[in-house]
Amino acid sequence: MDGGSTNAASGAVEVRAVRGDLADAGLPRALPTADLVWASRVVHHLPDQQEAVGTVAAVAKAGGLVALAEGGLDFRCLPWDLGVGRPGLEDRLLAAQAEWFIGMREGIEGAVAMPYGWSVALERAGLTDVDSFGALVHHPAPGPAMLADYVVHRVARIFEFGGEYLTPNDRETLTSLLDPDSPHHLATRRDLYLTGAKTVHCGRRP
Repeated sequence: MDGGSTNAASGAVEVRAVRGDLADAGLPRALPTADLVWASRVVHHLPDQQEAVGTVAAVAKAGGLVALAEGGLDFRCLPWDLGVGRPGLEDRLLAAQAEWFIGMREGIEGAVAMPYGWSVALERAGLTDVDSFGALVHHPAPGPAMLADYVVHRVARIFEFGGEYLTPNDRETLTSLLDPDSPHHLATRRDLYLTGAKTVHCGRRP
């Protein structure tokens, strides 16, 4: 986590890194209060997500804004029919990722269920003016030069985490798609794209 200050005369900004554990309810005492507290895709990894939201909220000063980037629409990047394996591979990849996420949460020691959405979690943390907005990511094919590398990295990561939930045929297909020496290597395609959305949930500390 970072703290910072601005020298009004020079316009310089001082940034100080503070190492802390978001699962530690005492963390706010180690940090200065802030006008904006931002947490991106980290709270869902904590054993007690509601408690972590409360910890984040406690860092904000009165009137300060708390923003959590969590959820949204899954990114999609692959054509329906890749010319190898069964069509619809990306749907099955995302389903496998969801199964992995369930197992990840179940495997966290002391995990506490949070059977409601992030906006409710912000309200329960005592925040007001709770709202959400989405940020669209849309790179149609063929996309920028770095898109293919990103897609390869993304697919490989989901395969690494969720491969056990896929069929042997899908695992074989993915091995071919991710092999630089394969004629089906994803990086050689011109029809990759990236479309999805991130959701940011906000609230103010009274």
